[in-house]
Amino acid sequence: MHFVVRWPDGREQSCYSPSLVMHDYLKSGTDYPVEEFVTLTSEALTVASDRVLAKFGMRCTSAAQQMDEIHDVSADYRTGAVRVLSMTGAELL
Repeated sequence: MHFVVRWPDGREQSCYSPSLVMHDYLKSGTDYPVEEFVTLTSEALTVASDRVLAKFGMRCTSAAQQMDEIHDVSADYRTGAVRVLSMTGAELL
């Protein structure tokens, strides 16, 4: 699935998760403080990667890369909120 977010400075980022589990952590149209957003997406992407591991015997490198990208971008923001603009698409697991 894909989810699109807007960072505090207006920058939009398209993100990927191999699982719809992201819906258990984020809601479209909702603002999250940057730190909370990073925590929630890290937890969700870890769960998604664990599902890939259980099914295919290896972790999802795309989920790990997405988590790294979110952590890297979030380092630019000490305050502010991240808005989840959309959550669409099918899941791998």
